Amino acid sequence: APTAVVILFSYSEEGIASNILAARLKRLVALGLVSRSDDPSHSQKAIYSLTEASIELLPLLAHMGAWGRRHTKPSEALSIRAELLEKGGPDMWDAFMDELRFIHLGTQRPTRSVLAELQAAYLAVVARHSAGKMD
Repeated sequence: APTAVVILFSYSEEGIASNILAARLKRLVALGLVSRSDDPSHSQKAIYSLTEASIELLPLLAHMGAWGRRHTKPSEALSIRAELLEKGGPDMWDAFMDELRFIHLGTQRPTRSVLAELQAAYLAVVARHSAGKMD
């Protein structure tokens, strides 16, 4: 079965205070953008999944990422995913939304993994930049 996001409130990789994270997640649940279920493996964990409403925001987010690339000076590593989504257009967005539906809503696994494509591009940029720093 696909795995959604599991949050342990005492720890955040992003350094967000647990009370702030909890409040933001509670608001997203109230807005219908994520769903929450208890994690049966740990009483302090919750499983948060995207809803269809949030998955349908992907094209808007892709446009915002494209705007950000044009009007700010992001690093290549931070912008490579936005660049690929911009260039991939609606076909890539549809495939990505299908993959998100599989992960978060339990639909049929799509044949294409846009997440894998985006991650591979990011790792390639990071590796290229790391190699360049060693020269």
